[in-house]
Amino acid sequence: MKSTGHCLIASLTPFHSVILKNRRRLSSNFFYGSSSKPRTLCAYHQKSKLHSTSLMGAERYPPPWFSVAPMMELTDNHYRTLARLISKHAWLYTEMLAAETIVYQAGNLDRFLAYGPEQHPIVLQIGGNNLENLAKATQLAAPYGYDEINFNCGCPSPKVAGHGCFGVRLMLDPKFVAEAMSVIAANTNVPVSVKCRIGVDDHDSYNELCDFIYKVSSQSPTRHFIIHSRKALLNGISPADNRKIPPLKYEYYYALLRDFPDLQFTINGGINSIEEVNEARTEGAHGVMLGRAAYSNPWPILGLVDSAVYGAPLRSITRRQVLEQYQVYGDSVVGMYGGLKPSMRDVVKPLLGLFHANPGNGPWKRKVDAAFKHCTTIKSLFEETLVAIPDWVLDSPITEVPSGSTDKFIKAKSLLPPPYTVSEEELLYA
Repeated sequence: MKSTGHCLIASLTPFHSVILKNRRRLSSNFFYGSSSKPRTLCAYHQKSKLHSTSLMGAERYPPPWFSVAPMMELTDNHYRTLARLISKHAWLYTEMLAAETIVYQAGNLDRFLAYGPEQHPIVLQIGGNNLENLAKATQLAAPYGYDEINFNCGCPSPKVAGHGCFGVRLMLDPKFVAEAMSVIAANTNVPVSVKCRIGVDDHDSYNELCDFIYKVSSQSPTRHFIIHSRKALLNGISPADNRKIPPLKYEYYYALLRDFPDLQFTINGGINSIEEVNEARTEGAHGVMLGRAAYSNPWPILGLVDSAVYGAPLRSITRRQVLEQYQVYGDSVVGMYGGLKPSMRDVVKPLLGLFHANPGNGPWKRKVDAAFKHCTTIKSLFEETLVAIPDWVLDSPITEVPSGSTDKFIKAKSLLPPPYTVSEEELLYA
């Protein structure tokens, strides 16, 4: 079943619809199982709690107008649990999981793929450069009931794009990406998508980006692309520098909306507030993805998603209430994988931005750091440390988003590159 509420499958426009009959076909060895196989069970953090996904299809959720980016060592089960306590509608992404990890850990999949049923809508991001492993990994993940499978073509980490030869490096090989997306789609019954940059090193022209989008979309079922609006530099700079040094080019994103009207594009990169989310959408963005801003300062961002982006009534929930619920979750998972994994630090880590820029934030973090040495439960840690936070901070509900506009996306739309045209070579390639 490929048709879901948020995956807008449409016939392509005339110049995109030139998909030759001699389209390259993949060996059937790469297709493990039938794409019509129904999803079965999604494991919860306690193995005894399994839930049917028959009612959890993506069509039951609002569209992905707002999503939290996949971030290594950040968007784990703990953060996603916190995020869902604050926002009921934001789309959540897992950390990138290498296909090899899923395949080689086939006997221990809950540790990598299990999540609570409340985390829907949730997207699994996978990475890799081996078609057979991508097929196997997708099949192994299917019973967990993710709402979409996303393929990583944007990570610039030297371990991934360098030594690993995948991530953003795959933008230089759209032919392989199309094959990978076809393999992934053949082994799942949910939509598939690609997350990428706007270019790599000197391959950073708008036409080169369009060639990538055209080839992948014309040779695979991919209809949704998440565009990080910076190129990646593969000269050994850190992932952090790759999020700051290459300039943002939102004009490329808005030009893609113009030139590929039957595809869906989510904008990512440099967006740090709900005001900017709404501005991007006002200017036509299909969806907006935030990363570190939503992680490091979740309360004023995730707390306003449901009302300011999705139009739901403003919730009266407070941070105290969120922490009370999170404490129950946290104490149920500390050490569940044996030994000290996950540790108290692992479980508390996503909370460290909850009081960002609020009175008591600094003293609270210092108390938390000291409490790790002797507290054995999340409950006892909270009892010892939350005295540093004023009651009015703990008990203040979320407030409405202030109005205002930065005009950053309006300006970008005034800088659009010339329209993309498919060359004869590209048509033959397809």
